Amino acid sequence: MDVTEGREANQALQAGAVDVVLDSPAALDAVLGRGGAPAPLPLTLLWYVPIRAQLRHRGVTDILLADYAATLPVVFADSQSQRAIAQGENGMAQWWHYVTGLPQGTVAQAEAAADSAALALWWAGCFPEWVERGGKGHGMVRAYVTFAGRMLALAADLLEASAPEEAALCARAAEARTELHAALVEARADYIGDGPHSSESRLNRFLKRLADS
Repeated sequence: MDVTEGREANQALQAGAVDVVLDSPAALDAVLGRGGAPAPLPLTLLWYVPIRAQLRHRGVTDILLADYAATLPVVFADSQSQRAIAQGENGMAQWWHYVTGLPQGTVAQAEAAADSAALALWWAGCFPEWVERGGKGHGMVRAYVTFAGRMLALAADLLEASAPEEAALCARAAEARTELHAALVEARADYIGDGPHSSESRLNRFLKRLADS
């Protein structure tokens, strides 16, 4: 970000136009480290800005959906299913068993359905190679995305009377499940890569940033 861009960003922030700054090309360049190291910002923001950019690229301008996508790592961090899915088990079966085991038509069931959707999107978008261990190739990834849409639709239906705003967000997320998944796939390329635990993958990500700068 050059001096002029920095001044414009500061003026926008002073005017309360936070979204203008977050959606600016300069902000995206800064968090991706184009032209240098990534900006010293919280990890949540380093994830959030690219997600917003990827969704906009796909025609999704609903900021609340970007906010929703940014919360997926939090749900993942609190989940107990990481080890099982990494070992090739079908996460959908676990989550469905959990959702259907709760009292029918309750807020608790709606919340469980929403959490299950979040986990399905996160795994399919950020760790597809692990998801594929539980089925036959890319068909399992598509199944996870479809499952996420159905769980979000269920949550929307269950929350319609008690929490209409949350229900509406779940419904919109269900409709945009494909775009949400695609945004996660692209954002993962910068921060996780195809082999997230290999030194080769980390080097490739660094070289990619140098090439883009």
